[in-house]
Parts: sequence; structure tokens; C-alpha cells
Amino acid sequence: MKPLRFAWVGFHAEGGPAFEALMQAGAPIHGVITLTPERRARRSGAIDYGPLCARYGVPLHEIADINGPDGLAALGAIQPDVAFVIGWSQIVRPPALRLARIGMIGAHASHLPRYRGSAPVNWALIKGETETGNSLIWLAEGVDRGAVIDQVAFSITPYDTVASLYDRVAASNRDMLLGLLPRLLAGERPGRPQPASEHPELPRRRPADGVIDWSRPSREVYDLIRALTRPYPGAFSWLDGTRWTVWQAALLLSGNGTTAPVEPGTVLGPLVSPVAEACGQMVACGDEAEGGKGVVVLLELEQQDGTILRGRDLSDQPWTGRMWTSVDEHALA
Repeated sequence: MKPLRFAWVGFHAEGGPAFEALMQAGAPIHGVITLTPERRARRSGAIDYGPLCARYGVPLHEIADINGPDGLAALGAIQPDVAFVIGWSQIVRPPALRLARIGMIGAHASHLPRYRGSAPVNWALIKGETETGNSLIWLAEGVDRGAVIDQVAFSITPYDTVASLYDRVAASNRDMLLGLLPRLLAGERPGRPQPASEHPELPRRRPADGVIDWSRPSREVYDLIRALTRPYPGAFSWLDGTRWTVWQAALLLSGNGTTAPVEPGTVLGPLVSPVAEACGQMVACGDEAEGGKGVVVLLELEQQDGTILRGRDLSDQPWTGRMWTSVDEHALA
């Protein structure tokens, strides 16, 4: 059998460990396709494949669009039998798909057929899911609808963030691809059709979607914050006309909120501790099913000028009684 040629297509950090593992395992990857630096700078979670390619002596192709002339030319130069599309956001169209002789393999960070579409890890947290997963599939026409090669499920705990979940996604990419490699080299093309599903395709998220609605229950506010924390743009709100990004928060569990007659978004006061990481500001959220209002504790904030508040610097702020808002009310005045 003629030796196989592989290509790697990716820019997101979820693919880095898998790429390194395959190279160390001797996978015949003859070229890497990634985004140009300008495009990469606009994408959350992007990594630079340049040092990795230099380390392993693999040609690097930087492109703007896998379906555009530069993307098609890069695939044509590599002439892959199989292309791994891991940590890539652009839908691969049929003309590009056809340039991999056997096919293209992608990973989608959900347990398909659930959560097809954009930002599945972020959405799983926002929607309060307690389990998600990762799926290795053959790419086909239709978003995330190809035959499933392998899948893994893992729980979402109250302590997870989008970053910790993507660490698990990256590890599962590595493990599934290492398991698949000998089968591909032996001439196999494993896969099973996805079951039918009525789940709608997830919409794409934009940075502006991160505005905090303080009238929602505290668990929803907490879930939004941890779904959009680094490396994503972050959830945000305004206090006295100043926009702050909320990078870290804590949740007072149901039944531990406040019965005080305050509006959602009201700063209830500081939380102080000898442990700097536990210091913050308590904020009232919307009504809870058990009665009263829920509470989240803001633990790390960043102003638009880059000023960071955390620890005692945050808990010492004289904010009690002030209101967080979902719009810049000073700009509306």
C-alpha cells in the first residue's frame, strides 16, 4: 500500500496537544494549514503553529480561508490522503473536502448529535448543562453531520470554566486521534452514521452577546461568566458609566441569597478574607425559585483601560448600594 500523506488544519489551542502527540507517534503529516496572524489575532483561543512546525520540520501554510484560493492552494500543495481539521471554525466546503483523497476528519466539542454548530462548549455552560463531550467525525456536507469515528463524554461541574473544559477537549482530541492513527495506517476508514436528531444548530456568538442581565437567576449569571472567561472576550457590565469585564466570579448556592428588597444588579457589599482569591464584591441577581434574590460574588474585574481589580483591591472598593447595569446609562443620559 502506498504510504499515506496527512495534512493538519487548525488554529485553536484544542488541537495543539493532539498535533504534538501525532508527530511524536510518527504520523506522516506533510503540512500544517493555519490562519494568518491577522486572522488569528481576532479568534479566541488561537495558538501559533509556527514554533511547533519548526520543531518537527513540517511546512506551514498561513491562509485566510480554507475555501478560498489560498486554502485550496495549500491543500493542493500538501496533496493529503487524510486531513485532520482540529480546532478550526470555518465550514469546509465540498471543493476543499474533495482535495483529501480519503477524507477529512474533524473534532466537534460536543457529544453529537447534540450541540451541533458554533461555540458548543460555551453554549453548554450558558445553558446549565451538567455533561458534554467531544466527537471525532468524518467531515461531510452539512454542519457537524458526518459519520462518527469516536466519542467521549465528560461531566461539567460547578467549578468548571470554558478553559478547563477545553483542556479536557484537547486531551480527548489527542487520545482519540492516537487511537485512530494505527487504523488509518492499516487502511481502515471507521465510522458510523449519526443518529437522527431534531436539536437545532447552535448560533454563532459575538463579543456583544456577553452583556450580563442581572435580572436573571444567579446560577445563569454565574454560568455566563464562566462560559465567556479567558481565552474568550468575557462577560461584561457597567458600573457608574464604566464598563468592566468580569473574568471570575463565585456563586452563593440556592437558598443562600438575600431577602433584602433590592434591585437586581445592586452591590450588596464586599466579601473579605485573609485569602486574597476569596475577596470580592457581592451583587444581587434576579428572583430565585425558592424565594429571595440570588447572589454572585465578583472576584476579578478588568476595566477597558486594562486596570485589573482582584483581591483586597476589589473588596476595598466603596461600591455598596451602587448598581450594575446592562447598558451604559451615562451614555444614554
